[in-house]
Amino acid sequence: MPFLSIPGHYDGQQVQLDEAIELPANTRLIITVLGDLAPGNEVEDCYRLSETALAAAYGEDEVEYTEADLRK
Repeated sequence: MPFLSIPGHYDGQQVQLDEAIELPANTRLIITVLGDLAPGNEVEDCYRLSETALAAAYGEDEVEYTEADLRK
């Protein structure tokens, strides 16, 4: 199954999908919590999400590439 982004919300008890989609039992999901979406917080939320994603992608033991490596 391809990766999909489906909007949803937490109703106080369960995560609810905002679009109808059929998923097989035990389908693995990744839930990203966007935080407080009050006006003015969108940019900060995007920065925080980007920071988290970059930290996961580039660990402390990540190889350092030189400009010469990039030109190969």
